[in-house]
Amino acid sequence: MDRISDLRVFVRLAETLSFTVTAAALGIGRASVARVIARLEKQLGTRLVQRTTRSVTLTPDGAAFLERSTQLISEADAIAGMFARSSERPGGILRVNVPSRMGRLLFAPRLPEFFAQYPDIELDLAVTDRPVDLISEGFDCVVRVGTQKASGLVTRNIGSLDIVNCASPAYLAKYGIPQTLDDLHQHRSIGYVSPRDKRDSGWEYVEDARAHEMRLPCSLRVSNAELYIAAALAGLGLIQVPAYDVSALLAAGKLVEVLPHHPAAPMPVALVAPDRPSLVPTVRVFADWAEKICRDATS
Repeated sequence: MDRISDLRVFVRLAETLSFTVTAAALGIGRASVARVIARLEKQLGTRLVQRTTRSVTLTPDGAAFLERSTQLISEADAIAGMFARSSERPGGILRVNVPSRMGRLLFAPRLPEFFAQYPDIELDLAVTDRPVDLISEGFDCVVRVGTQKASGLVTRNIGSLDIVNCASPAYLAKYGIPQTLDDLHQHRSIGYVSPRDKRDSGWEYVEDARAHEMRLPCSLRVSNAELYIAAALAGLGLIQVPAYDVSALLAAGKLVEVLPHHPAAPMPVALVAPDRPSLVPTVRVFADWAEKICRDATS
């Protein structure tokens, strides 16, 4: 095994803090991971990780070596990529996780064009709204909506989603149509609790180029996008939702947009990956394709 390969094993171990998970992610034996770490420690003359029966942690020297190893791997990949033939088509298995409704409404209808352009890619597409661990769950990248917290992973912004305020005709017939922000205090909202941070952000709006938040009476909170929209259709309150998510319902009159001049700020969309997307061909082309989809969804 060459030195860059050894560094890749060490970096993956630093990410997972598990010899078993690292071995599974790299497709090698656990004993091979242990041998690589022992070889690096012998070459460097210092201990990189502290191991107990229950945990693995980086030593101070290991943390310093991790930063330099990541840089060296990126430089090596960049050098290798300099001479890659541009005519080569990306291929192989690509494991991706996307939000459930985004997967069904935005990505699935456009998959034929993806495979027409990249026939050598075998896409393993999973959908979920919960946070996922890219390393332990074996994903090459994930698409996530909302501001991403620093995680040590690589994040590429691929667009944003316009938000609309809406409610069912039955709800508006009962409570009236709000004409101003002050009118909202006489209305009810359906709360949405993010599965990622367990927080209900309240009712959001933009005024004077600044994002604001207010609290409305709320008798129901949910943590699932399908249920959120279903509750609105049932007349239980106002919701704020990406426009693509309810465009068909708005066109059919099953939901009605309100306060169009006071929407929430557009919701950022990001592709998150454990490696540099610019240097992983399959992830890079998927990111480019997903960015175009997000752009078309807001045009």
